[in-house]
Amino acid sequence: MSTRDTQAIQELKSAIAAGKNWYVALLEAIRVWNSPEDDYQGRHYRYLVDNEAFDWLVLAERLCEELDGFIPEKERIDLLFFDIPPAELSRDEFKNMIGALKYEAHLNYFYGIIVERFLVLAVTEEIRKEKRVLGLTGDNRVVDEAYQRIYGANQLALLKLFRKERHYPQPRSISLSELNQFTYWLFKHRVRRHDKSCVASDTKKALTKLREILDLKTRSLCLSRELSIEL
Repeated sequence: MSTRDTQAIQELKSAIAAGKNWYVALLEAIRVWNSPEDDYQGRHYRYLVDNEAFDWLVLAERLCEELDGFIPEKERIDLLFFDIPPAELSRDEFKNMIGALKYEAHLNYFYGIIVERFLVLAVTEEIRKEKRVLGLTGDNRVVDEAYQRIYGANQLALLKLFRKERHYPQPRSISLSELNQFTYWLFKHRVRRHDKSCVASDTKKALTKLREILDLKTRSLCLSRELSIEL
C-alpha cells in the first residue's frame, strides 16, 4: 500500500470520528487513493480496468473493510450490494468529491462495462421474443446469437481473440477481473466496428434496459422494507 493510500485511510477514519457523514468522507478518501489494485486480507482488489475504467464501488468496499464499527451495517450493505447511498448527492457533488479524473474513469467503467452488459441482455431478450413469435422455444444459442448480432462473432470466439491479443492463457473458466477486462474490450470492439449512430442507438437500448432493471429492483426493495416494518 502506498503512503498516499495509508493517508487516505487515516483521514477517512479521522473524518468519521469527528462527525463527518461517512459516505462523504468515503468519497473524499477515494479522491486521494492512488493504487489501481491492492491486496488485503487474502483478497485481490482491482479498481482500474485497462488503466481507464474505474470501479469506485470496489474501492468503496475495500475502504469499508477498514471501517468496522465506524459505520452503520445496514447503510454499508445498501451501498455495496444495492448501490443505494446513505446520502443523496448531485452528479456534480459526486464528481467534485471523487475528483474529475476519477469521475471520468468512473464514466468509462459505467458505459464500457455496466452498460455494455445490459446491451447484451437487451439484445438477448429481443432475440428470445423474436423466437417466441416464430414459435421457436430453443434457448441454447440465444446468447451467442446476441454476441453475433452485436459484435460479429460468438462469445467464445471473441474471448479467444481477446486472450490472444493480451497474451493471456486460454483456460475454460474466467475470473471476475478478466471478465471486466473482456467486457471493456468488447465495448471498444463494438465502437470500432459500428458507426456513431449505431453506437448511440445501442447505448440507448442498453440504458433503457438498465433503468428497467433498476426500477424493478427499487420497487422490490421498497416492498421488502414495507413488509419488514409490518412484521
